[in-house]
Amino acid sequence: MKSLSKCIVAGMCLFLVQQPVHAEDLEQARTVALEQKELPKLAPRFVYDSGLKFDYPDAVRGLYVTGHVAGGNKLNELIQYVDETDLNAMVIDIKDDRGNVTYKPEDKDSPYSNIGKDYIRKPVDMLKKLEDKKIYPIARVVVFKDTFLAKEKPQWSFKDGDKVWKNGRGESFVNPFLKEVWDYNVGIAIEAAKMGFKEIQFDYVRFPEGFENKEDDLKYDMGEYEKGNKTHTEKRVQAVTDFVAYAKKQLEPYGVEVSVDIFGYAATLPEAPGIGQNFSKISENVDVISSMIYPSHWTSYFGIEKPDLKPYELVREYAKLENKKLKELETPPTSRPWIQDFTASYLGEGNYQKYGKEQVEAQIKALNDNGIDEYLLWNAANRYTKGVDYTP
Repeated sequence: MKSLSKCIVAGMCLFLVQQPVHAEDLEQARTVALEQKELPKLAPRFVYDSGLKFDYPDAVRGLYVTGHVAGGNKLNELIQYVDETDLNAMVIDIKDDRGNVTYKPEDKDSPYSNIGKDYIRKPVDMLKKLEDKKIYPIARVVVFKDTFLAKEKPQWSFKDGDKVWKNGRGESFVNPFLKEVWDYNVGIAIEAAKMGFKEIQFDYVRFPEGFENKEDDLKYDMGEYEKGNKTHTEKRVQAVTDFVAYAKKQLEPYGVEVSVDIFGYAATLPEAPGIGQNFSKISENVDVISSMIYPSHWTSYFGIEKPDLKPYELVREYAKLENKKLKELETPPTSRPWIQDFTASYLGEGNYQKYGKEQVEAQIKALNDNGIDEYLLWNAANRYTKGVDYTP
């Protein structure tokens, strides 16, 4: 093997095999090869090939699909809808908001073989349908909100006394400080990449909301972040940022893009203190940043008193702010916000409106007017407004 490596460095293997060579000629060839940096060309980086081919669209314009829908008959309706419009992508749950893996791995040695659900019974067949229609597939992996894993591994979660802590909706989180939790989620992302997904979208990359108000009452392990003089806020930000960088590095051999969902308001602050999200630091470690900028989710930001009633104005003001933040980065990611295609009646009379064609198009126009031509549509029930002009 040593002699073979020397031949590769010299870039002269064929010549050496075919005829004798003087030592000074070999040394000259070796020097030329190194000066021309031939070695990287002769040793290309390995990239996993799933056998499926998807090209990145001119600009991703996608919609969200649950695991149940992805594995049922309604998927065909959504495929037809995307095919008939200027939409071109789907974000599909591979690990959902409860922590369920939405398919059963065929490989019985998979660490997820016993916990997978059969929502998507044949994920590769599903991906082949998308390949046929040239629909770009994005695997959504919910990371730290994981009621299932918190129950199975309480030591990886946050405990309130002797019980796993739950928020007001009965949901539990696992601990972003722990490398074991990172690897659990990255492993699922790698399986999705091997299936043929071209992008991994990590969601709930954060601590629970309001964590700064309960951190002293909960029991949890800070792992390697225990030491050091940083504040707890700084440690949370560091842990979340480190996870994103780690996940991206681990996914490099699989040739996938990496995106992260983030609260829209995170871009308005130096950092979100409780949840550990720093917009700029996360953006530096991903290919795509997807801020959730649904008008219904804002209060009186940007001087807009009732944002749900002003979708164009809210998205326009956010886009201007985000553009400014991204310009400060040396290698900014692609901006691909989540926009609203649902009616937020829970806001109460006078604070919301029914969302339809006009409201969805207003958000798209606000993004386009500010140079952002990628976006994703969110509707938890996967019922999307018909007749919308998605033209970039």
